[in-house]
Amino acid sequence: MLNFDFYNPTQILFGQGQIASLANLVPAGARVMMLYGGGSIRQNGVYDEVMAALTDHKVLEFGGIEPNPSYETLVRAIAQVKAENIDFLLAVGGGSVIDGTKFVAAGAMLDDDPWSIFEQRSANIVSALPFGTVLTLPATGSEMNSGSVVTRKSTQEKRSFMSRKVFPQFSILDPSKTFSLPPRQVGNGVVDAFAHIMEQYLTYPVNAKVQDRFAEGLLLTLIEEGPQALANTDDYDVRSNVMWCATLALNGLIGAGVPHDWATHMVGHELTALYNLDHAQTLAVILPSMLRARKEEKRAKLLQYAQRVWGLAGGDEDTRIEAAIARTEEFFNKMGVGTRLGDYGLGPESIEPVIAALEAHRMTRLGEHRDVTAEVSRKVLQMSL
Repeated sequence: MLNFDFYNPTQILFGQGQIASLANLVPAGARVMMLYGGGSIRQNGVYDEVMAALTDHKVLEFGGIEPNPSYETLVRAIAQVKAENIDFLLAVGGGSVIDGTKFVAAGAMLDDDPWSIFEQRSANIVSALPFGTVLTLPATGSEMNSGSVVTRKSTQEKRSFMSRKVFPQFSILDPSKTFSLPPRQVGNGVVDAFAHIMEQYLTYPVNAKVQDRFAEGLLLTLIEEGPQALANTDDYDVRSNVMWCATLALNGLIGAGVPHDWATHMVGHELTALYNLDHAQTLAVILPSMLRARKEEKRAKLLQYAQRVWGLAGGDEDTRIEAAIARTEEFFNKMGVGTRLGDYGLGPESIEPVIAALEAHRMTRLGEHRDVTAEVSRKVLQMSL
């Protein structure tokens, strides 16, 4: 097992009725800005519950944060935070709203262009506004981690940052608030969580048995419960397991003391920025091909994954590995998420712009061994057609 420094200060309040806890969680006298997305929280009752809990607080609103939160939208939120002297933020929505809120929390404390957060690799984040979250879409794990991804539309860049200053103080997870999600968002969320686990689990062995077993348990739970979440929209127990899986997939626990990959995510980010694919769609496309292209480097963990997650113990090694990758693709398709670029209308002409973007953003030494070059990424994309 590798050395690690695990830190996670986020309080989780899980279950029905927990939104009412906001009355005590948000500091008395705070000037609060509630950030949200397209307005679905008004339709599913979450908005009313939040406002009822914050009756004794001054609450301003900022809506319209996109599924891939844009820098252009978020700088407007930062300007409003400064103008209104906001001192507490509340993200109500999915991972994109929470990611955007983290950027706002950090950017509002800067005097210069908030995009400098990415240019300086978070080194200029000395402080951030405190914030909490009410999660309505389990997927990214942003409700319990210190990472954020933001897209700059004007330059077609999708960039990420991490800082311990932007851990949520608390996150409220009520599985019943996911009942009204459309199938596309449910499927995307399961695939997103699955890929997050794979980026930390499917690398190379370091005898981290605890982390491996945690990761395998989460993968098995998603495989069991993901299709049920699509079939039974109001099954509270199913939605509870999916929601908690998505949080644990990226709260730092299974990634402590093990090597990480994240090459699939980096290539996927460029696909989203250039062609506006959903984040999970890019992961479903790239991950299987990334595993095939790097089969030798990942052989030991691929065989472990084949046996422990998919129960594949017979046949030669290559047969088991290919069967495990094929099962992964089948699972993504079962969740309604296509696994080929062609599923989204993209052909061979889409590849070189992605490679150019990876090179421009210095993403040419990716993966747990830093050996995913631009040429490897090109091969992966070609295999994904």
